Amino acid sequence: MKIYSKYIKLFKIFSLLIILSSLISNNSYADDTSFFIGKSDAPVKIKVFSSFTCPHCANFHMKIIPEIEKNFVNSGKVQITFIDFPLDQAAFNASKLLNCIDKKNKMEFMDAIYKNQDRWTSGSNLETINNNLKQILKDLNLYSVKFNDCLMDEKISDKILVERIDAQKKYSVSSTPTIVINEKKIDNPDFENIKSTIESLI
Repeated sequence: MKIYSKYIKLFKIFSLLIILSSLISNNSYADDTSFFIGKSDAPVKIKVFSSFTCPHCANFHMKIIPEIEKNFVNSGKVQITFIDFPLDQAAFNASKLLNCIDKKNKMEFMDAIYKNQDRWTSGSNLETINNNLKQILKDLNLYSVKFNDCLMDEKISDKILVERIDAQKKYSVSSTPTIVINEKKIDNPDFENIKSTIESLI
């Protein structure tokens, strides 16, 4: 997957501006508006910090999340909250789109983004990548999402970047995926390690 360095630099500059503004506003969004699956009263709360262009995140989402869901979420023992931690502009745009999609369609969109990660991130410039994202929306029949309006929505942009800042400050998140279980960051988040951690808490 090609990385387009100039967009990463622009994203970092934009993030820095949001960091400065957050020091004044001190807003926090992650616990209130992030997408989750599972019961709110589940005894184990998992937070997944991920970036849509991260190959390890794709692997985690496609292989480990279904196992956690099958073994623990469906039985009411675990709630999983998905929190955006975009590492570049392409991931940032995909995160914005997720926030513009109805809750009932969010998981389907995430599945498609991760399953087709190599394809939609293969463009040599951001315009091509955005067109690839539009095609994913079309393939999922998500015609109600106004693509350009969503990408330009400052409230959504601020929400995502403030969540990212909160993750850095509260959990020292610096890479993806980062997994937090009941407020404790997990090292080596493979399924067996996550399973043993969950079982020790229920």
